[in-house]
Formats: sequence, structure tokens, C-alpha cells
Amino acid sequence: MIDWPEKEHYTAEDLVEIIRILRDPQDGCPWDKVQTHQSIRKNFLEETCEALEAIDADDPRMLREELGDVLMQVVFHAVLEEEQGRSTFSDICREVCEKLVFRHPNVFASSAARNAGINGWDALKNKEKGRRTLADELDTVPATLPALMRAQKLQKRAAGHGIGPADQQQALAILRQAEDSWHQAAGAGPEEAARAAGGLLLAAADSIRLAGVDAEEALTFASKAFCRAVEGGQEAERPEQ
Repeated sequence: MIDWPEKEHYTAEDLVEIIRILRDPQDGCPWDKVQTHQSIRKNFLEETCEALEAIDADDPRMLREELGDVLMQVVFHAVLEEEQGRSTFSDICREVCEKLVFRHPNVFASSAARNAGINGWDALKNKEKGRRTLADELDTVPATLPALMRAQKLQKRAAGHGIGPADQQQALAILRQAEDSWHQAAGAGPEEAARAAGGLLLAAADSIRLAGVDAEEALTFASKAFCRAVEGGQEAERPEQ
């Protein structure tokens, strides 16, 4: 049992130390000390989704709690890296601070000197990561992103190299072709239908991107509206049952 002093104010370093204590092989928490990057991987996603729910609800108390849970996940993974001697929480903080300065030459004078003649977040990011080709850019889009979000990121990067529809009119023409393919495949086997459905979703995502709309967020909000509508309809029917 560790005699932890109560504090009026806690810092990020306090959080790091608490996770270290929970991870202690001898005196730590039986659950926390046996976790790995892989075993708590899904927790990161769950906590992030709960933070997004708090943002959508515009609930400051809920958001404060959920951001704390996300921060705890960050620190937990940082401590796992520290235990393996690969990096520390301080290393992570330093790297993200350096990145922010580097990518904002319009704000920081030192960054402006280093990045003279390079404009735009994506161009600076490519320089920083050594990306030279479209393949380099596509390979760095995480495969674990939600499908609609990943599709639009891939399409945006391809468009930067002149690949894909040039405007909304071309995108809509491709979408109509994809709709025709879907109608033709809808009564076919599951594999053919799946390919046609994928093409339809991809074409829709590109058309939506060119309209300046985030497809992932649009579908998320539409799904919430659908749930509200369905639940409202069920509630309205209850007195008659």
C-alpha cells in the first residue's frame, strides 16, 4: 500500500507517476500491471469515441471527464514505452511541440526561416516525413481509420496529384455510373454486390468531399437523427398499444 499525498492541484507529471505506480510489478494494480499496448488498444478507441460524444452533446462536465480518460490512455501507452526504454512522456511532448512549431511558419519565426518557400500544412508534413510520391502519401493513411474517413483522406491525397474527378460535376457523373453498377449487381451474388456497393460508397464519398462535407461526420449525425426519429415514433405509438 502506497501512501499517496492528496493534492489540491495535479499535473501531467503526477498522472505519469500514478500510472507508473499502478504498473509496478510488485505493488501495482493486478489489472494495470499486466496490460500491453495490444491488450488496451481498443480502450483508446472507446475513450476517444466517448470524448466525441461529449463534444457533440456540448457538455463541459462530461467533456472534462472524457478528455481525462483520453489523456490517461496517452500516458498509459507512454509509460509502456518508457518501460521498454524506447521513449518517455517528455519525449512525446517535445516531439509534438517541435512538430507544431515546424508546421506553423506563419506564426513562429524560427519555423519560417527553416521552411522558406514551403506553404501549406500538407507540404510541410510531406517535407517533415520525407514523402516524395503519391504512394508514400497513401501508405501513411492509417488502415484503422473508419472506412469513410479513410476513403476521403485517400481521395484528397490522390487529388493533390491530379488523380480523380476535377470537380463536383465529374464526381456526380462517376457516382451515377456507380449507382447503375449497384442496381445491376443488387440481384447478383454477394461478392459482386459487395464490390458494387464498395464502388458506390467510394464514389459517394468523393462527391461529398468535393462538396466540402466530411462524410464520416455527416453519416454520424444522420444516424443520430435516425435514432431520434425512430425513438420518437415508438414513443408516439405506445399509448395506442
